[in-house]
Amino acid sequence: MSELAIDLVNVTKRFGAKMAVDGVSFTVQRGQVYGLIGPNGAGKTTTFSMMCGYLYPTGGTVRVMGVDPSKDGALKGALGALPQDAVLPGGWKVGALLTYWARLSGLDKPENEAREALDKVGLMEAWGVETQALSHGMAKRVAMGQALMGKPPLVLLDEPTAGLDPRIAAQVRQVIRDMRGQQQTVVVSSHNLQELEELCDAAAILDRGKLAQAGTMAELTSQTAEFRVQVASGTVIVPELEAIPGVTSARMEGETVLHVRFDGQGHKPEEVISRVVGHLLQTGVLILGVSRGRRLEERVLQLL
Repeated sequence: MSELAIDLVNVTKRFGAKMAVDGVSFTVQRGQVYGLIGPNGAGKTTTFSMMCGYLYPTGGTVRVMGVDPSKDGALKGALGALPQDAVLPGGWKVGALLTYWARLSGLDKPENEAREALDKVGLMEAWGVETQALSHGMAKRVAMGQALMGKPPLVLLDEPTAGLDPRIAAQVRQVIRDMRGQQQTVVVSSHNLQELEELCDAAAILDRGKLAQAGTMAELTSQTAEFRVQVASGTVIVPELEAIPGVTSARMEGETVLHVRFDGQGHKPEEVISRVVGHLLQTGVLILGVSRGRRLEERVLQLL
């Protein structure tokens, strides 16, 4: 079995004269939580839709769980999906609708699957509620519950926490973490960069249909190449820090932040950080904290 859950090779998608996705290539390893990042119009939802099999690529190849997602029934039982603008049909009660969907998916004990899905998204109280009576946030959680039924090995979630209050959004993030523990692969498209940085093992950054960068979260945030020290008091002597083994450059950002770059290939990050902090303390510099890398938001703004 391939270690790849998703493999996109030079994928394009054109709508008339508009090139929505332009030569995008990236891979998602099985068991990863993977992020799709980019502003509106970047091609995230179009890429998401091609991975689900909702849209066919104009060019290139898309392989999902080892198959072509555009083939009828190719991903049945292997994929759960939450589209960005999922709309629940009216005239149904929530429990009956989820049970019906579970039957369509061929799941054993469909009512149990429906109840378990609602429990995962914290919405058991909605079992007997009419779909048209649900708030936006409740409807989104019901749609997410549908995507989780049957514990599919791959789950694609487009903006899963948009419009949810902070408490429920935190619960949804925990559901995603739990799926990682069950060796499920999860792809999350979101504008919430702090959320993606917290959840994802790796990500692809899209801009105007093209791939700006893809890699592990450590690579995207330069955790293996730089760190910052918050200085409380004392004098930082930059040349002395640059003489420390592994340090490639050091500079002050304003009066209170020391930015250090280091050779992450030849030296372990924890060793370089310990040497720098130890030197600072020995020379009378007091520090408030150390943070590795940069925020994902900084990297995205730098690229786009």
